[in-house]
Amino acid sequence: MKILVSGGAGFIGSNFIRLWFKNNPEDEIINLDLLTYAGNPENLKDLAGLKNYRFVKGDICDQALVELLAQEVELIVHFAAESHVDRSIKNSADFIKTNVEGTRVLLEAARKYNLRFHHVSTDEVFGSLKEGDQPFNEETAYDPRSPYSASKAASDHLVRAYFHTYGLRATISNCSNNYGPFQYPEKLIPLFITNLIERKKLPLYGDGRNIRDWIHVDDHNRGLELIIKKGRIGETYCLGGAQELRNIEIAKKIIKNFSAELEVLNESETLIEYIADRLGHDHRYAIDFSKAKRELGFEPEIKFEDGLRETIDWYKNNQTWWKILKNPQA
Repeated sequence: MKILVSGGAGFIGSNFIRLWFKNNPEDEIINLDLLTYAGNPENLKDLAGLKNYRFVKGDICDQALVELLAQEVELIVHFAAESHVDRSIKNSADFIKTNVEGTRVLLEAARKYNLRFHHVSTDEVFGSLKEGDQPFNEETAYDPRSPYSASKAASDHLVRAYFHTYGLRATISNCSNNYGPFQYPEKLIPLFITNLIERKKLPLYGDGRNIRDWIHVDDHNRGLELIIKKGRIGETYCLGGAQELRNIEIAKKIIKNFSAELEVLNESETLIEYIADRLGHDHRYAIDFSKAKRELGFEPEIKFEDGLRETIDWYKNNQTWWKILKNPQA
C-alpha cells in the first residue's frame, strides 16, 4: 500500500509512521509536513535511509502540491493540525486555516483520485463532561468549547459531508489525550517532566482537578491501524485509554518518579505552582471505546504507570531533542 501521511513529523504522526513500518515494512509512505513549531524532522531521522519513505516539506493548504502527491498513493491518513488549546485562545486564525481549509484541500484530492481517507480527530469536539456523566461515544453531540476544538469539529463535519455527498471512502477517529516520546514540550506531561529535569516548578491550571483520559501514543496508533484495515467506511470510532486522572494526580505521579533526585534537593513539596485557570477550561474528558473494541478488537495495552515511566526515561535520555524546542534562543 502507498500512503500519504499529513503532519507525519509531529508527535502522533511520527509515532504512527514508525509503528506502521514495523507492522507493514513493504508499504510506502510519503510524509507531508510544513514543519511548523511542532513538526520536527528529528522525530523520524532514523527512517531517512529507507527507500520506501519520503519526506516532503509542504503545506496541506497547497492544493497543487497535495494533488501531485495524491496521484501517487491509495490512502491519506490526516494528522496535520494546529492542536494546542492555549495557542488557539491567543490566535485562532492558524487553526481555522490548517484544520478546516487544510482538511478541505486533502478531501478534494482524495475525492478527485478516489482515495481512502482517514481523519484523526480529538475527543475535545464533544465538549466537557461533569463528574458522573457517561463517557463520550460515537453518538455524543458535538459541543466544542475552544477555537481549537471548534476547528476540529468543523473538519470532522467536512469529512462526513464528503462521505455522504460524494461517497468518499472515509473514516474518522476521536481520541483521548495522548502521551509518549516525541511529544512537544508545551503539552502537560512533557512540560512537567522537562521542568523537573530542569529543576523548575510544575505550572498547574486552577485547582488542578480537571480530568483527562490518557492513552499512550502507541495504543492510539494501534487503534488507527485497526480502523484503516478493518473499519467500516463512513463510520467514526472513539479511541481511549480508560485511564482517567486529574491533572494534580499527573503532577504527583511524575514527581514520585523523580523522588530520588527530589529528596536530595528537598524540593518535592514545593514544586507545584498553581496558576490562573485557562479560559473556558473543560472539566473532564472520557472515552467509551466499546464500539472499537467490539468491531475491531481494539483495547489499550499500556498501563499508565508503565507508559509514564518509559516516557520519563525517554525525556531524560533525549535532552538535546527537547531543550532546543524549549529554549530556541539558547
